[in-house]
Amino acid sequence: MKYYLHDSNSFNDEKITELYLEYGYEGLGLFYTILEKLALQEKPIKTKVLKHQLNVGKKLDKCWTFIEEIDLISSNNGETFNKQLLNFSKKYQISKEKNAKRILEWRDNQAVTENVTRSESVRNTDKVKLSKVKESKVKLSDILTPHIFLLGDEYDNFLSYWTEQNKSGKERWMLEKFFNIERRINTWITNKTKFNNNGNNTEKHGTSAARMEALRKW
Repeated sequence: MKYYLHDSNSFNDEKITELYLEYGYEGLGLFYTILEKLALQEKPIKTKVLKHQLNVGKKLDKCWTFIEEIDLISSNNGETFNKQLLNFSKKYQISKEKNAKRILEWRDNQAVTENVTRSESVRNTDKVKLSKVKESKVKLSDILTPHIFLLGDEYDNFLSYWTEQNKSGKERWMLEKFFNIERRINTWITNKTKFNNNGNNTEKHGTSAARMEALRKW
């Protein structure tokens, strides 16, 4: 796993504050380094091995024990893990498998389209021209394919929102004067994080449609 979710306000967490008061930035540094190691492996790591990799001596070992006592990390059968990170890793793997399936289906569809086009060119040149005009209409799902991993679990929400059609049959994204896919994705993810962090903001964004509208705004 190349990254893991880290809330920008995590320093306000009670357990993180406890760690800081007891061991300062040295304690925070040890904790987040442990998380990075666990995220990289995507599974629990043998405690003895992890301590050796992080060069944990007597002083840091006391800090390690304190981190376990306040339940920021856990140990079982000689292995160290973080409950939240382990849960995120499982969701990440599921999302990764779904995205890989989508990419495979997209490639299969592309191969079928190419074969059909070649077949049509032999039978009817005019029909081929018409077919090419239809195929030239860009699909948002095709544009999104290289960015599937960025969106993760939000892929379906993002695609559903931007492909909603108006009365004329035009999709929402086509009505935008400017539509930079990478910028739209980054904004969507940023606003999703802000929305999740603001747990009390249910009055403004109570419905799914309102939530997606909030995510879309610049």
